[in-house]
Amino acid sequence: MAHLLVIESWVGSMSRLLPRAVAEGGHRFSFLTRDLAHYLRHPPGAGPHPLLAAENILTAETNDPQALLPRVEQLHGVLRFDAVVSSCDYYLPAVAAVATRLGLPGPHPDAVLAACRKDLTRDRLTAAGVPGARHALCRHWPATAAAAREIGYPLVLKPVDLCAGMYVREIADEAQLADAYRALAAFPVNARGQLREPAVLLEELLTGPEVSVETVTSGGRTHVVGVTGKTVAGAPAFIETGHHFPADLTPAVAGAAADTAVAAVRALGLDQVVAHTELKLTPDGPRVIEVNPRPAGNRITELIRRVTGVDLAAACVDVALGREPELTARPTGVTGAAVAFLLPDREGELSHVEGAEHVRQDPSVLELELADPGRAVRRATSNNEYLGHVMTTGADGGRAGRRAAQLVDRLTVGYRARAEVPA
Repeated sequence: MAHLLVIESWVGSMSRLLPRAVAEGGHRFSFLTRDLAHYLRHPPGAGPHPLLAAENILTAETNDPQALLPRVEQLHGVLRFDAVVSSCDYYLPAVAAVATRLGLPGPHPDAVLAACRKDLTRDRLTAAGVPGARHALCRHWPATAAAAREIGYPLVLKPVDLCAGMYVREIADEAQLADAYRALAAFPVNARGQLREPAVLLEELLTGPEVSVETVTSGGRTHVVGVTGKTVAGAPAFIETGHHFPADLTPAVAGAAADTAVAAVRALGLDQVVAHTELKLTPDGPRVIEVNPRPAGNRITELIRRVTGVDLAAACVDVALGREPELTARPTGVTGAAVAFLLPDREGELSHVEGAEHVRQDPSVLELELADPGRAVRRATSNNEYLGHVMTTGADGGRAGRRAAQLVDRLTVGYRARAEVPA
């Protein structure tokens, strides 16, 4: 039985999947956080809170590497950890640094930092000849405006260090660029209290279907688990409205996407990681959007497990322990699976969702999860505003995706205006 140190977590599905994978592997874990109240304020759905499975709840200033490393070293002397993991992007560089400090398996900290910083990712992929987008890193408004004119409109503005599509915008002209630049500048600290890098990344607008490639790299070898299709809406934002597995692609196109993702993982120097690489299938071939050195979120890991039997959360635990993960696909009786997300279209307070019982009775439905009434909502501008999801099966990924979208459309969100909420 191994002992894993989990440093921080998301409060979504991975907060349940990672502890489950630890337990099913016959292991135990201790949880380290700077703010336990963050997890108590955001309970992750029905059932017992996943942190109840932790052997220890520990505290440290996880936002300060200089304080974190000696603190974890001290804890290691008493509790003896065999691996370090996290499901939260904002702490993946810290996890890599801790593993290195303790002499435990894990990716090189520089490789993880390069994957987590979108500008560093672009630089490394460009140097290695991996196809991506023309880009420019800008720290001041005059340079931003000049770089935009050189790249050409329309283009994309991104923060270099935020997740879930936050503040990523399609920009049509300089007026929109100025608005997006000011909005991002007014958000200097992320949701975990970390100071953001005060820079913007401008990229050419890539066109074509969007997919992600799920890979596991261990011992310097990268295994492609599969290619996931996705739908994106909400312009000028980029909101992921659904995913389907396997992606509805020809073998040649799927192979090209997989090869490009593997080249990106190699160019970043990533090893001992599960990775989720997003790409656009442009008329000129696959182009990398970003590389995430952790398992996919948004229930993609569950789609893959339903179809192939491969558990990417368990693979994440195995590679963190330096063990060879089980990645052999097997028949599961499910040939295609998909998830579609319910989005708010205005601000207010959630009062109810109509149509849930009808959707739940559909034979294709695997999961239906909805936010509780009383939740304050705003019009969706990123992947953080979901009000729930529907997961379905189908004869293939594409048909499952279309069915999931149809069922989400049958759900009607009821709101209570803020003015109607009792004090």
